[in-house]
Amino acid sequence: MTRFCAANLLPRFLAAPLFGDRGRFGLVPDRLDPDWIEWQKIYLDFYDANQKRSVGAVVNDAGYGVLSGLNLDGGRVLEIGPGELSHLAFWRGAPAGYTLADIDARMLERASSRLRDRDLAFTADLLEAGPGRPLPYRDASFDFVLSFYSLEHLFPLGGYLDEMIRVLKPGGKLAGAVPAEGGLAWGLGRFLTSRRWFRKNTSINPDKIICWEHPNFAPDILAALDARLRRCHVRYWPLGLPLTDLNLILRFVYEKR
Repeated sequence: MTRFCAANLLPRFLAAPLFGDRGRFGLVPDRLDPDWIEWQKIYLDFYDANQKRSVGAVVNDAGYGVLSGLNLDGGRVLEIGPGELSHLAFWRGAPAGYTLADIDARMLERASSRLRDRDLAFTADLLEAGPGRPLPYRDASFDFVLSFYSLEHLFPLGGYLDEMIRVLKPGGKLAGAVPAEGGLAWGLGRFLTSRRWFRKNTSINPDKIICWEHPNFAPDILAALDARLRRCHVRYWPLGLPLTDLNLILRFVYEKR
């Protein structure tokens, strides 16, 4: 189901450079496409150039701030797609155990090294890519499931959410953040930053990668969460108004009923 945001209202010739050419390339990557193959090789270069520095770091930190309102002390935490655990500075309390889960061994090692430095008990699990694959954990195993900047990637989203909820204890929290994907501010920001990086540093067509990497718009992610969990709160950054088009980040906390 699609909901109100610029991506659903703009004509295709305007929407495509901001949100990917979904009408032409669809939402599921062609894994034999040369651009996709090249993208897999240079993904970490893109991540390091666009997510860890200056504006990218500020935007990401805005989402990590949701952790300031959660007390992780003594809890069991699962994080899906942990990246480099750049949110450590926002933690309240020390978890009793931390589980990292990712489909990328390189990113999993980056996250693991951060937890080794903190002398925190943890496990790191390399997941198989693809929809419909169950998480390798028992029902109701975790007090918290964290997901920062990953739900926009998971397609179709419903099955992935159902697995996260299955392993969460009743009363447990699903928390994290997503970009305001589909919104005008996000689309324009990407047009002026990461899209330029693609044009300058690669021969990849970004109109493919954008829609294949970010198939889910932010309003649809919230709708999927609302249908499955009790909403504790959703915050929009930077303006605070609950409008996807005027913000860059949506951070959220939901509770399992």
